[in-house]
Amino acid sequence: MSIQIAEQYEENEDYEKAYEEYKKEFDKNQKDMNILERLGHLCMMLNKKEEAAEFYGKILEFDVTNVMVYEQLMDIYQETDKYQYYVYRGNLHSIEHKFEHAINDYKKALANTQEEKNIITTRFVLAALYAQTGNTTKAIDEYLRLIDYEEIPPETFLNLANLYVKEDALASAINVLERAFSKNIDTENIREKLAGLHLKNHNPEKALEITKDELMQAKCLLECGKTEEAFKILELPEAKKKDLAKYHSLLAQYYFLKNDYDKALEEVNEFDKIAKNSPLTYQMKALIYENKKDDYNAHVQWGKYNIVRGNIDIAINEFLNAYQLKDDDLNLLTTLAALLEENGDKNHAMEFYEKISKLEPNNITALSKLADYRNGLGDYRAECDYLEAWYEVDKRNYSLIKRLAKTYERLKNKPSAVEYYKKYLQTATTAEDYEAVKKHLAKLENTEMVEDEGLLEKILRFFNKD
Repeated sequence: MSIQIAEQYEENEDYEKAYEEYKKEFDKNQKDMNILERLGHLCMMLNKKEEAAEFYGKILEFDVTNVMVYEQLMDIYQETDKYQYYVYRGNLHSIEHKFEHAINDYKKALANTQEEKNIITTRFVLAALYAQTGNTTKAIDEYLRLIDYEEIPPETFLNLANLYVKEDALASAINVLERAFSKNIDTENIREKLAGLHLKNHNPEKALEITKDELMQAKCLLECGKTEEAFKILELPEAKKKDLAKYHSLLAQYYFLKNDYDKALEEVNEFDKIAKNSPLTYQMKALIYENKKDDYNAHVQWGKYNIVRGNIDIAINEFLNAYQLKDDDLNLLTTLAALLEENGDKNHAMEFYEKISKLEPNNITALSKLADYRNGLGDYRAECDYLEAWYEVDKRNYSLIKRLAKTYERLKNKPSAVEYYKKYLQTATTAEDYEAVKKHLAKLENTEMVEDEGLLEKILRFFNKD
């Protein structure tokens, strides 16, 4: 009943008694957002601003994006604590995605505090905002200022190291994490990140000294050429449970180093089931096929690897190399045609769509692409040939039928145009333009016309004149 009593007191503007009743309910349930909001509001009305700040702070523990709360906290601290005021204003601008405003607010907050704890917290947030807005240099500067303090979040070192990696400054990233160790900050994340960086920096021995992760140990041992020691670790039950995808990739590497390429390929396929479309899948397969002296599949896999990496020109080159070795793989031809077209080389792409149509006469994609291409050239006769072939496998496609009718009409081939307009009317009985097409057909049937040449044929005939 206390809530109803509190609401009644509030309605009667007896705010002190309302506050006391809400406090009773708060003691029973300190996570009720409605009660917290009412208490915050009443404290503001009763000029109990410190208590109001406490209640609003509790709301933020459950709802960090509550705009109203930030606005209330800004009101509380605007005249009494400029540091808190600018922090809450920065938080508000952050959740509104006004990051440049937020950065300016946090800078002002820094200018209004001398407390080390506040400086550390604010610089950490400021560095994160710089990183989020793409200002890597300023983010690095802020993190570098932070690591001179003692009581800083361990994430400071990780975030700074990640920024250095992003800037291809691997040595600097390693130095930062080693500095964390020198401060006795030895979290699992920092330790394993440092081990990974040493491995990436071609120092597996050093990585092996640092890591406590079984799979990382196996990886380091493989890189050191200690394959059997690595295999013993991979045989441990806990190794498989740690990271199944990584486990299979390491087994693939083990079998690759043992020249057992078939087993290596099996493990890559297991890896691919878990980590779909990973560039590592295609890279490992390419290396395996190279060692199996299967140049065709090696080129195909390098092509796929470069597609995933966004290197389209290199991918096309790899696929063309594969095509030179085998020219009847429909998957390869389809991939090449699509990539060439996407890359703006339409003429070359059509060569491959033509090859596809020869190998698979019912391939609608190839036939439609070739028909569109011939239309663009003004070669309407050839367009009709492709459209006819398309029609043979898609006879209920009334848009296609209408296109055939119109193209034959453009060529002044009256019998074929009439034939396809009639087929359209038989097929598209509910089409919006049914009546219009019917009238057009009637008019066409009473029109005399002589079959015309397409634009391309006219041009060719012009140049072939004696």
